[in-house]
Amino acid sequence: MNMMASNVVAPVPPKSLQETGLNPVMMRDMLLKTMFRTNTDTVTLISRQICLPPTLTQELIDMCRSQRLVEATGTLHANSGNEMGFQLTDSGKARALDALSQSEYYGALPVPLEMYREQIKRQSIRNIQLTRDQLTGAMGHLILPPTLIDQLGPAVSSGRSILMYGPPGNGKSSISNGIRDALGDKIYIPRAIEYAGQVITVYDPIVHAAATESVEDPNSLRRSSNRFDTRYVLCDRPTVITGGELSLDMLDLTYNPTARTYTAPLQLKSSGGVFIVDDLGRQAEPPQKLVNRWIVPLEESRDILALQSGEKFEVPFDTLVIFSTNFHPNEIFDKAALRRIFFKIKIDGPNQADFLKIFSLVAKKKRMPLDETSLLHLLKVKYPTIDNIYANYQPVFLVDQMIAICEFEGIPYQMTPELIDRAWSNMFVREEAIVH
Repeated sequence: MNMMASNVVAPVPPKSLQETGLNPVMMRDMLLKTMFRTNTDTVTLISRQICLPPTLTQELIDMCRSQRLVEATGTLHANSGNEMGFQLTDSGKARALDALSQSEYYGALPVPLEMYREQIKRQSIRNIQLTRDQLTGAMGHLILPPTLIDQLGPAVSSGRSILMYGPPGNGKSSISNGIRDALGDKIYIPRAIEYAGQVITVYDPIVHAAATESVEDPNSLRRSSNRFDTRYVLCDRPTVITGGELSLDMLDLTYNPTARTYTAPLQLKSSGGVFIVDDLGRQAEPPQKLVNRWIVPLEESRDILALQSGEKFEVPFDTLVIFSTNFHPNEIFDKAALRRIFFKIKIDGPNQADFLKIFSLVAKKKRMPLDETSLLHLLKVKYPTIDNIYANYQPVFLVDQMIAICEFEGIPYQMTPELIDRAWSNMFVREEAIVH
């Protein structure tokens, strides 16, 4: 486990029902809904479902028994340590159905928004201090000019927004992913948060990679549940990557009218992590409009979301936003928007010397022998046809094409001017009129 993870203070498990920060009626209903939907009947199993320590789960069950909503079945389960079984009474079932008609959410108790706000401060992306070695290590597979690391380092460490721009095919997306890999530590993501009695689910297995050690081993004697509040999941710092499909409504709460529950928007799921907007300018909405939506969050570290009722509320905004575009910033933003994006970094194509360095590294890695005549043919005959504009993606493309041809022809891997020509013809489409 990365050493940095130990710097993040874990959320402490609640020692009393009051310490959950939740309304007793909400907890009671959540217990009844969970028992009704999952058929769990022992304190151990129920506590695992609702993510509450067993002692507090027992307390909740006792409260429901005193209200005649739950009763003991009188049977001891031999396979679960001779535990007492519990079941819903008829009025308990009626109450569960009534509660389900108001919201289908059951299982893990949510974390009140105010408490989650405190946890975000403890694990903020702005607390991260990256060293040059960490960043270079994560970018090791990329050939980058040293000045680029000089610019990227302070940008990432500040946890502020970054705009990367430049011609396509030069690794803006790979650099974004490298930044994500450099972060390397773990934080706590709530399964769900609660605001004004509404439940908003946050943990999303598609976005969040749970740390293996947070997975419970039912046979383990030392349960990890006493180490931190299991309403949270220990995860790698999240990364959300969106491209041309990004639309403004993806940045709003999603309400499911059937289940009557909310799902957190992408930027809230990426709290404590990185939000990459790839290919800015390819979305249906104009880039200026997208960036306007981010202005308050980027400047004030808070975002405004709205419930179905129209009630607006504030959530923390703790995300490193990376915009990446093939357009010149002045073409897609006004001055005010550009001023608010803290770091602007141009990612350019390599010069001829760097191109050759990348080309020989790729060839070596893919076991393609280098051939001087073919390289001269490439540089003196082919590249002048495109004004000697080199891009980082080209060496991989050309070597892969030559490998595919050699494999098809059944000949050993080799580089010849003729193979360079065949590979080149697949890299660019010839301008010609197609007769329909």
